[in-house]
Amino acid sequence: MGLKSHVKRRKRVAFVILLILSIFWVLPLLWAFGTSFKSATDMANNIITIIPRDFTFDNYKNLFTGSENYPIFNWLMNSALISISHTLLYLLFATMAAYAFGVMRWKGRNVVFGMLLATMAIPSVINLTPLFSMVIQFGWLDSEAAWKSIFALILPGLGGVFGLFILRQFFKNIPYDLIESAQIEGLGHFGVYRKIVLPLGKSAIMVAGLFAFMGSWNDYLWPTLTAAVHFDPKWYTLQTGLATMQSQSNYDPGLVIAAAIVSILPVLVVYMFVQDKIIEGVSHTGIK
Repeated sequence: MGLKSHVKRRKRVAFVILLILSIFWVLPLLWAFGTSFKSATDMANNIITIIPRDFTFDNYKNLFTGSENYPIFNWLMNSALISISHTLLYLLFATMAAYAFGVMRWKGRNVVFGMLLATMAIPSVINLTPLFSMVIQFGWLDSEAAWKSIFALILPGLGGVFGLFILRQFFKNIPYDLIESAQIEGLGHFGVYRKIVLPLGKSAIMVAGLFAFMGSWNDYLWPTLTAAVHFDPKWYTLQTGLATMQSQSNYDPGLVIAAAIVSILPVLVVYMFVQDKIIEGVSHTGIK
């Protein structure tokens, strides 16, 4: 009885701590969501309150009708195109690499994979200068053809190691007897990859895909650097566009908060639909 009561007490304490942390995490989001529906006067007089006293949709109306100053639809389409394309291409390359490191048996694979993991310790800022020089040499940053910057935003991040690590850990746990049985039946590596590994690894693929999508959608520094070359607002991503809205002389905090809420929604919607698979994938890959 003493042990059971001690375990229950620890669970209660952990629940209370997590509940408090969750409240502190959710409160700023609730405040931003409520503030996006406040009028300018209400925002000035009741800045701390979450629930607006003067409820209005004016901030969202002005956001989606002021296309001359801030083409929000272009920014949304650019971010969606870049994030979806980047995620699909990343999953293609990462799943094949994870198959090579997690399923195939070849000498030195752990050493090579360890070297790849070691690159995660290198700050990404260090790579900005050589990466910027490379995309210029490839012709992806052109002041007269701003649309080429899409290639500079999609392709450089395809070598990310974190998603590869998640997929490799999952693929490594697939029983090798199953792989051998498929090979005895006549399947080659591509057949095993397509018919066995990918269907079994759906949950891990969703986890890696979500992280890739979030990283591309929320990225600010690299898209802003590329935008500094072509300087065409129609080809900005949503995050870069938000920064320009905050730096304009006619700064409108309600408008900026509404735009920030719009930028949060896609990732939130994606997570709501795949949260069960994400929890399953994380538990099976051993990530704590």
